[in-house]
Amino acid sequence: MAFDDDYRREVLEPARAAGDQPPEDLRVRYALPELPPGELSGEEVAARVKQVRQCWRRARGQLKYRKLIDRLEAEHRELAPLFAAAERGDPRPLEERLRGGRARTERRRGDARARLADAAGTLKMATPAEVEGIARTGGVTRAELEGDAATDGIEIREPDPLPSAAPYPAYRKVRESLDVLGSRHLADFVFGARLTGPIRLLDGFAVAGGPPRLDREAVETAAAQWARRGRDTSTTHADTILAALRSDVPPRDLVLFDVVDRLRERLRQRASERALLRYAVDDLGIERGDARRMVFALVRETGQGGGGLAGRLRALLDAGEVFAAAELADAANVPRPSGDGPSNAEAPEEEVLAAEARHRLDTALRLRETATADPDPDRAHLLLDDALRLVRDLPGAAAHRHRLPPRPVPMVRADLDARAGVVRLSWEPSPSTAGEVLYKIVRQVGRAPRDARDGTGLGGPLDERPPINAAVYYGVFAVRGEAAAAPAVAGPIVVRPEPTEVELLAGDGEVTGRWRCPAEAARVVVVRDGGPIPAGRDGFRERVHNGRTHHYLVAAVYLDGSGREVVTDGVRASVTPSAPPEPVFELAAEVDESDPGLVRVRFAPPRTGTVELVLSPGPPPWPRSALVPLEEVRRETRRLACTPLDGGLAVRPGAGGWLLAVTVAEGGAAIGAYHRHVNLPPPRRLVAERRGDHVHVGFDWPPDVAEVEVAYLVGRDALRIADPPSTEIVTRAAYDTQGGIRLPVPEDEPVELTVAAAGNVGGSRVTGPPVTAQVAARAIVRYDVLRSGPPWRRYLTIRLTSSRPLRVARLSLVLRAGRVMPHRAADGETLGAWEQVPVPGELSLAVPEASGPYWLRCFADDEVVELSDPPVRRLQVAR
Repeated sequence: MAFDDDYRREVLEPARAAGDQPPEDLRVRYALPELPPGELSGEEVAARVKQVRQCWRRARGQLKYRKLIDRLEAEHRELAPLFAAAERGDPRPLEERLRGGRARTERRRGDARARLADAAGTLKMATPAEVEGIARTGGVTRAELEGDAATDGIEIREPDPLPSAAPYPAYRKVRESLDVLGSRHLADFVFGARLTGPIRLLDGFAVAGGPPRLDREAVETAAAQWARRGRDTSTTHADTILAALRSDVPPRDLVLFDVVDRLRERLRQRASERALLRYAVDDLGIERGDARRMVFALVRETGQGGGGLAGRLRALLDAGEVFAAAELADAANVPRPSGDGPSNAEAPEEEVLAAEARHRLDTALRLRETATADPDPDRAHLLLDDALRLVRDLPGAAAHRHRLPPRPVPMVRADLDARAGVVRLSWEPSPSTAGEVLYKIVRQVGRAPRDARDGTGLGGPLDERPPINAAVYYGVFAVRGEAAAAPAVAGPIVVRPEPTEVELLAGDGEVTGRWRCPAEAARVVVVRDGGPIPAGRDGFRERVHNGRTHHYLVAAVYLDGSGREVVTDGVRASVTPSAPPEPVFELAAEVDESDPGLVRVRFAPPRTGTVELVLSPGPPPWPRSALVPLEEVRRETRRLACTPLDGGLAVRPGAGGWLLAVTVAEGGAAIGAYHRHVNLPPPRRLVAERRGDHVHVGFDWPPDVAEVEVAYLVGRDALRIADPPSTEIVTRAAYDTQGGIRLPVPEDEPVELTVAAAGNVGGSRVTGPPVTAQVAARAIVRYDVLRSGPPWRRYLTIRLTSSRPLRVARLSLVLRAGRVMPHRAADGETLGAWEQVPVPGELSLAVPEASGPYWLRCFADDEVVELSDPPVRRLQVAR
């Protein structure tokens, strides 16, 4: 029974959820295998159909499946011939039906989706009951329809409850007073100019921009403002409104009913959903989300789907089919109102609706008759617009409106671009403002076009392929509906293109001309410096003098209708022939020591041509002395700005590469000698500082350099020893990470260091110009303060030591009472001072007579000596 369980879950349950609608796809209905066309076996199909029908019979015992199984069995009688043919070996009818099953399923779902969109309307909102009903009658599941609604932006919700009766008995008086004072609603009366944004009402009163709040305090504030005014009729109406706001009814309920009552009034006047939404948002100032919910609730509470004659009349009027509604009323013999008959409040609904339809139809017929007799098409168009707004299905009105032509275009202008061979049209618009006026452009050869179909239509104001060497006329027709006005004509325009792709090539004492001649041209004439020269249809060649600029005019010649030659304005071009450029055979390049970025290039100037320096990222791709087009050199290299100097040029290459000397003459270039340039600028602003047992090195990193080489020598005889210096390679990343370079150097040793940019060029390592810095040694003198001698004669001993003998220019011992260590010689009392103290050595003096705790510390006044303190317990004396 596993097959039955799977079939119920995958086929019967979805079909029952879709309103007992069997699946259109027979593969799903009969659980057929997913095989390509032509591979369905008749025996397999017959066995599967038998198995499925047995499952139907077993499932029919359950009440929930009975209606669905009855429909499946009824439709199976029509499908049985297909399965019988497949069993006999002819699967084509079944395969054809299988191919259309999925499309029918999608079509059924699309129909349900369209019905939901119609039900949602302009507000794009629908109730759950409407969705359930459409899903049930449309043969789709509710989940599928809800998914389509989410995709289409349709909100499914229950309508909000709206107050049906006035919460305040004298509301009509309040409404009249609001209208007299010109207030949109009660909230507008309370807040006035303070109401700066749209309001929300359904979930409690709120203003989109924040405060104010609608409460008793706001009502009393409004009352105080009116109390300060002089007494007149307006204050009497304000008192009526304030009495309602001060009643036991919450102000929010009063405002909500006031807004809803105004919307209901518009709805009774047959306003559409779009009109109601616009009135709520624009006129009443309701926040758009609340306005949608209000209109949705109002439309759903009116019960517009009533049956009978009144329901049919109402549906036709709502759809705009007023003529059909009037015809239905006449066919149903709905009586016309009489003077002594019942009023509209007492008359049956069908009579009221019929009277409205007949009144609107009579008005529209009068408008149509006036439009028919009016000689002005624009006025007639506006009258018919009004008539169709009243009666959308007014017979003959739409067809008559489509036959009303607009006023013609006042003027059209055609501009010819002979070089491009195109015509651009421009015109003033038609003076007609009624309806949508379009413009149609027609081209005709030899005469002006008579109507919109007389000639070749153009898609826009640009004619990119006009007829060549022919008189062309252009007509612009103003079109409205099916009618076109008289044309505005421009012409005749004769398009005679110039020769294109004109190119002059200068050689050694000769000029070669080339171009593309228009196919319609008879020939091409060439004029140089005022005189004609022999030329063919596609080019010429002539001998001229070098070093002189020659001016050429290349024009096309056409034959007009009488056989006479017409010469175009022509295309002008100039060229200066010259001898071939002579290359630079040798050059020398050197870097300026005072300005490392400047390179001085010296060479013997050639006899012909101008020398330029270009930079190539790799070896030049041309052999030396080769003559190549200048544009090829420009494409492969970078031209450098050069400054003339005695015997050559000065240049700043910037990046590294090959400096190539190129001799230029007209459009040719002679390849000369080249020099390999390495761009390794020196570091700037080198700083070296001693920091304990290390020397810190910092500088401005050279641009476009990946690493630097640091070399340093340590010791007093660093400049005179023969051993090579220590070197380090430092990358930019390491430099940035450490904030500089740290070199291990003892404090009492001098160091000399150099820093140079480094890189690999052609497989070998090179360095740029170095910068140098020196750091002097620092002498470290360590001292200790000792106490010795018998108790009746105590004295202090200062013991001095260092790594090498030296003298301290001035040494002083300072005492400071208290618990704070002295940091300068002036921070306490100087017990003793000595000049030119030898180190190593000792100094003695009597123990000071001091009460309480005190400190003893030595200070040295010497530029090259640094004292190193003993442990703190030796310097602090506690009494």
